[in-house]
Amino acid sequence: MVEAADPISGPLAAREQRHRRWVLLGLASLILLSISPVVGHHLIGAVAWLPSDIEHVGIFCIVSLHELLAPIHDISHVLLYSGVAYATFDRARAAWRQRRMLALLTSRRPAPNEPIARAAQSVGLSIQQTRIVVGLPNPAFTTGWFHPRVYVAAELADQLTKPELEAVLAHEHAHVRRRDPLRLFVLRFFAGVLFWLPALRRLTEDWADEAEISADDAAARTHALPLASAMLVMASRASHAVVREPSVGFQSADLLERRIRRLAGEDAVVGTHVSWRTLSGAAAALVVVWASGIIVLHPLPRAADGQLLSSHCDHRSILAIAHLLCRGDHLESARCPHERHTDSPPIAGA
Repeated sequence: MVEAADPISGPLAAREQRHRRWVLLGLASLILLSISPVVGHHLIGAVAWLPSDIEHVGIFCIVSLHELLAPIHDISHVLLYSGVAYATFDRARAAWRQRRMLALLTSRRPAPNEPIARAAQSVGLSIQQTRIVVGLPNPAFTTGWFHPRVYVAAELADQLTKPELEAVLAHEHAHVRRRDPLRLFVLRFFAGVLFWLPALRRLTEDWADEAEISADDAAARTHALPLASAMLVMASRASHAVVREPSVGFQSADLLERRIRRLAGEDAVVGTHVSWRTLSGAAAALVVVWASGIIVLHPLPRAADGQLLSSHCDHRSILAIAHLLCRGDHLESARCPHERHTDSPPIAGA
C-alpha cells in the first residue's frame, strides 16, 4: 500500500517548520545566554570592559552598580551549581526509575515468523531492536540512549491491521534512527540545570512534541492513513505510560488531535507549551544575570586593606543604592562630603 509522499498540507508544513526553528533557536539561546555570564566572566574576566578610573556612565555610578549587582552575580553562581546538582540527581532518578520499570517487564524478541517481526522487517526495524511485552499499557514506545529499543504490546498484532502495525513500527523506527530518547534526556538535563528558567523546560516539551511529529512524518511517507487509524485504536487503550521518557504523544489530547488531523491531510493547530508569561520571566531574569555579569568586570578601586575606595564617594558609609544616580558634577567643585583619594592600584572586581 503506497500513499502520497507528503500528505501534510503546504501551509501547515510551513507553520510547523517555523515553529521548529523557533523552538531550536529558543533552546540554544536560553542555554547560551543563561550560562555565559558565569562562564564567560571567568574566561575573560581578566579583561576589564571599563578602566577603573571611569566611575560614571551617564548618570549612573558604576561603583554603586557594582556593589548592587555583585551579589546577584554571586547568586547566579549558586543557581548554576545548584542546577547541575539538581539536574544530575533528577536525571539519575529518571534513569533508575526507567531501568526499574523495564526490569519488571517480561519482554522477548519476536520470532521471525510473527506478525510483529514481519512488520518490523518491512519498515527496516531490526528484530534485535524490538521487544514484545504481554499486557503492556503503553502500546509502543522507544527507549534507550546509545542502543535504543522498541517495546511493543503483544496485543497490537491482534488489534491492528498489517498496514497499521507497520505504520506504528515505522514511527518507532524513526525514533530509533534519530536517537530521540538520548536527545530528550540531554535537553531535560539542561532544563534541570537552568531550573530558574521555566521557559526552557516548556521549550523542551515543545521539542518532545515535535519529535513525535517528525516520527509521524517519517512513517507517513508510506503509511499516513494507517498510522492515523492505529493511533485512534492505541489511544483508546493507553490510559497511562509505563515509561515516562520519551512521551508517546497519547497523554496530550491536543497533540493527539494535531497528529491525527495532519495525517489525514487536514489543517491542524501547531500548539506550544510556552506562554508570554514564561518568556517575559526568562527575558527579565537574563537581563539581570547579564547586567550583573558585565558590571562586575569593572575593576573597583580598593585600598591596601581591601576596603572599597572611590575618588568621589565612600560607599562604605551609605547604601550603594543611595548613590546610584550621580552625575559626578561635584568632582569638579570638590564638594562631595564623602570625597576621598587614594593612590592604591585598582583590584579587579569579583
